[in-house]
Amino acid sequence: MAETGKTIRLEVITPDVTVFNDDVNFVRVRALDGDLGIMPNHAPLIASLRIWPLVYDKEGTRDCMTIAGGFLEVNENKITVITPSSELSKQIDRRRAEKAKERAEKRLSERAENLDVERAQLALKRALSRIKACNGPKDI
Repeated sequence: MAETGKTIRLEVITPDVTVFNDDVNFVRVRALDGDLGIMPNHAPLIASLRIWPLVYDKEGTRDCMTIAGGFLEVNENKITVITPSSELSKQIDRRRAEKAKERAEKRLSERAENLDVERAQLALKRALSRIKACNGPKDI
């Protein structure tokens, strides 16, 4: 069991699965208003999240995962992230993410008459987030 006051519980939930549920020392996410750094005993908070990797420190090791937008709640020394999709960095297939990026960029550059621009932009953001997470947390 984690030492009280030095950790905060992080739970990342998608409609299909709980991606992460463990005690961590620090979390950084990108909210609509900018980056948030959350440490143990943080004040209660609710925020909307952007598509961007979530970075966390656990016992001196920093890692990350993708977050496809969603919401974050901090309450009673627990962070709950509810997101449409999330992947731990070690689970991401870089080649697949790079191909998704290329497809989205191609769709946006061709601007077909029936193109759903917002959907293509979101696909590009998700692919870029996955590639960034593959590179690890140091550059996020």
